[in-house]
Amino acid sequence: MEETVKSKEKASSCGDVDSGATESCGTRSGTTPAGTTPEKESAAGMLSENELYLKTIFNFVQTGLVVLNADTHEIIDVNPRAVDMIGAAREQIIGAVCHQFICPAQKGKCPITDLGMRVDNSERIMLTAKGVRVPIIKSVIPITINNRHYLLESIFDISNLKAAEAEIQKKTDELARSNLELQQFAYIASHYLQEPLRAISGFTELLAKRYQGQLDERADKYISFITEGSLRMQQMIQDLLSYSRVQTQAHEFAKTDSKAALDRALGNLRVAIQKSNASITNDPLPEIIAEGDQIALVFQNLIGNAIKYQRPQVTPVIHISAQKGEKDWLFSVADNGIGIDEKYADRLFKIFQRLHTRDEYPGTGIGLAICKRIIERHGGTIWLKSRPGEGTTFYFTIPLAKEETKA
Repeated sequence: MEETVKSKEKASSCGDVDSGATESCGTRSGTTPAGTTPEKESAAGMLSENELYLKTIFNFVQTGLVVLNADTHEIIDVNPRAVDMIGAAREQIIGAVCHQFICPAQKGKCPITDLGMRVDNSERIMLTAKGVRVPIIKSVIPITINNRHYLLESIFDISNLKAAEAEIQKKTDELARSNLELQQFAYIASHYLQEPLRAISGFTELLAKRYQGQLDERADKYISFITEGSLRMQQMIQDLLSYSRVQTQAHEFAKTDSKAALDRALGNLRVAIQKSNASITNDPLPEIIAEGDQIALVFQNLIGNAIKYQRPQVTPVIHISAQKGEKDWLFSVADNGIGIDEKYADRLFKIFQRLHTRDEYPGTGIGLAICKRIIERHGGTIWLKSRPGEGTTFYFTIPLAKEETKA
């Protein structure tokens, strides 16, 4: 009321509002008021525009924003998204202590004011007005305006993300359980299938010995087919057992001398090496974190294949090396064998897949599948480069130890 009166008094002292009277008050129509410059008016306009701009962002951003008194932790402002997340009227939220809604279990442990952290950006639980616990990502930033201290909290609802993570974890657990059951089935089936096969093979051999020469040529051929088929099936079952044991009978990783693993592989291949007169050399090989027996099996399969798939009248030459990368060791096993067309590379690493007939090269076609399974169990990858008639180089990686990656 008093201000209204003063305004009226001021208006009367200036006379009627017309062109002549306004000039006596120093505020002629269309001129700048005393003490105000065009630059100041422009700055004030820009300030007002910036305030509107920031207020619009504050109100429409899809992240909840909460402004707190840094000393009392009372909520002094919230944006519409925060109001929706909290689930209460804005009037109920303003003035409440932030711990009433946001991070109720963290009372007295504010990352900024209590724990002295500069910025907090972590997962928290928000309690809504209805008592519902909502997972959020919360960031807290201290700000100072006109010597007044505030905390700006941003809260982002991650309920959907958590639900998706839970669903992925459920599927992962189901897949792991299914794989385990499959591995156990393969092991048990392979184990128990051997007994009837031994019986078939044994009785077929007895039949062949007892009635050799007493049956016609066709009967002898049929007996031979049964014997060969039984032996081939036994070998496939043994290989299937080896494949399943990569997981079912695995041991923990430990520091392993890869040169010692190579030596064990060469010892197991001693007869084949001597028979083929193969030349096998290696560069210095590192210590790795792995299961030694499985790495030896990888070397054994790769070198065994290099000896088996050799060009006629050519002495096998095989070289093993290793190079240290940023994240892993890169091993290579290079040979001068028959080579392969790289378009068949993926097929080679699948179980029981072969590019040649058993008459050309013996085996069941599971060796490289076992190598792939072992290397992937170690967190690495395996691949090859080859040119027909020139040889093949197999590559596989083994991750570095943690202390090596920091070096």
